[in-house]
Amino acid sequence: MPQAPEEFVVAGTPALHGELAGEGPPIVLCHGLTAARRYVHHGSRALERAGYRVIAYDARGHGESDPAPTGEGYGYPWLVTDLERVVATVVREERFLLAGHSMGAHTAVTYALRHPERLAGLVAIGPTYAGEIDLGSLGYWDGLADALAGGGVDAFVEYIDRNQRIEPPWRSSVLRFTRARMLLHRRPEALVEALREVPRSRPFGPMDELERLDVPALVVASHDAADPGHPYATAAAYAERLPRASLISEEEGSSPLAWQGGKLSRELAVFYAKSLSSSV
Repeated sequence: MPQAPEEFVVAGTPALHGELAGEGPPIVLCHGLTAARRYVHHGSRALERAGYRVIAYDARGHGESDPAPTGEGYGYPWLVTDLERVVATVVREERFLLAGHSMGAHTAVTYALRHPERLAGLVAIGPTYAGEIDLGSLGYWDGLADALAGGGVDAFVEYIDRNQRIEPPWRSSVLRFTRARMLLHRRPEALVEALREVPRSRPFGPMDELERLDVPALVVASHDAADPGHPYATAAAYAERLPRASLISEEEGSSPLAWQGGKLSRELAVFYAKSLSSSV
């Protein structure tokens, strides 16, 4: 049986809280906006059982991590700097697999563009950034921020229920895990700022930049019926641009692969094993 994860803190400003579990080649996980460190693999232990060391941390202002200090914020330049701190402290000099969901996918891709030599592979799960800021979506994110600031978790969940195009088979599941993840945050007021800043921040430039990223890559897409906030077409565009990428998804009508922690973890394990064997 896998041992319980070991908690760690990356000292500095802000202090970043995380956990590591397992032994073997390292995998670093980056979660999405308003999520926390367990919401990439959803608590699955499959990667540990497959012989990997899993490193997950709460982004600034999320989960147990500190909010942004005075003079800083929540945009991608700061998120990538924080990821660099985690790598320097916990991974150190080893090459590793880097995987992220949504905001975490953009953080991971930006890190990869800066430090391709550090990576054994890259996994982008549900990316939404398509080369420019989606100005039409900013009102939605500001509305989420206002709901959280004015009415807490209940108002946040109600806003999603009113404004997301969630088809009936998935509605109760989406609202349930949204509420669960929101209750994990120690400083919800920091999330209000993150909700306003992250969607206005460009992680990198045009999509053409992905064409120079010569590392093994896996892109995980979700079909739009269950997860319209992470468009299938955007994930497909990443897979098309990344020179060494494969695209995977769930079957249509099934729960999104990004929500299935065990199955997603097994896909990551297979991908990592192939990436390591190809580099020998």
